Amino acid sequence: MGTQKKKAAMDSKEFGLVFAQQVTGLEDLHYGFWDDSVPAPSLMHLKAAQDRYTEQLTETLESHVPAKARILDVGCGTGKVLTHLSLRGHKVDGVIPAPHLEKRVRDKVDTHGLESKVWGLTMEELPVEEVTGQYDAVLFSESFQYIPYEVSLDHAKKVLKPGGVVVICDFFKTEHAGDGQPGDKSFGGGHKYHEFESYLNSSKWSVLENTDITAETSPNIDLLDKLLRKHIGPAVSTLDIYMSGKHPWVLKLVKAIFKKKFTKLKFKYLSGHRTQEVFERYKTYRRIVLKISS
Repeated sequence: MGTQKKKAAMDSKEFGLVFAQQVTGLEDLHYGFWDDSVPAPSLMHLKAAQDRYTEQLTETLESHVPAKARILDVGCGTGKVLTHLSLRGHKVDGVIPAPHLEKRVRDKVDTHGLESKVWGLTMEELPVEEVTGQYDAVLFSESFQYIPYEVSLDHAKKVLKPGGVVVICDFFKTEHAGDGQPGDKSFGGGHKYHEFESYLNSSKWSVLENTDITAETSPNIDLLDKLLRKHIGPAVSTLDIYMSGKHPWVLKLVKAIFKKKFTKLKFKYLSGHRTQEVFERYKTYRRIVLKISS
């Protein structure tokens, strides 16, 4: 298996993913997919919705690749999708720049005896010369937003076999981003969709599919908002009360050092602006399949 440089410390993006996994106990780190085959949105049915997300991703991939395809999963999280696709007969390699998550991926690869290569680095750092023209598909499942799309698609073009495809399942910023409304800063991440569309229109990529699945993914936001404001928020407040009584100087020091960060996190997650409605205003979640024009 491949190997590579590691980050010395956990950054904020990795912290968010690891924290979400530990709080929910789920191995899937992506949004759920709430279509008619899944019960009504609730925390009880979150796993079913996440399984359905993986299914629709698999259905999309397998409609464009051979029966035993070689796939590069960029930003492969805990390795859940990588493992799922591998057990269906595909050879799936992963790119994951987060050391704590990389370990989870490698554990799954070892447990299932997979031949997957796992790169502990970013897509920008991927040694494309080692895998030029080797993949039937490059998959970005909620990882496309973190990489400049010119870099992502340029690297994808190099590692794909002739006729190979790129599958993107991720959210983008809508035209409302930056409008200054109360919820504007509650959701970060994502490329500007209209700019990405313009890029595709002037590129050599053909769009085989571009489906808006915002309505199927946004219920997760409502569930997360309820979890944070009804459970995590009160728990943090209880910890604050405890620390102020037992270790007041430690608490004051921590708050002084991280004041800006705490203020930002409180607004983002506990202000009531991070709702499903707000998400649907500022984000468009797309399932996109691209292929280089011949």
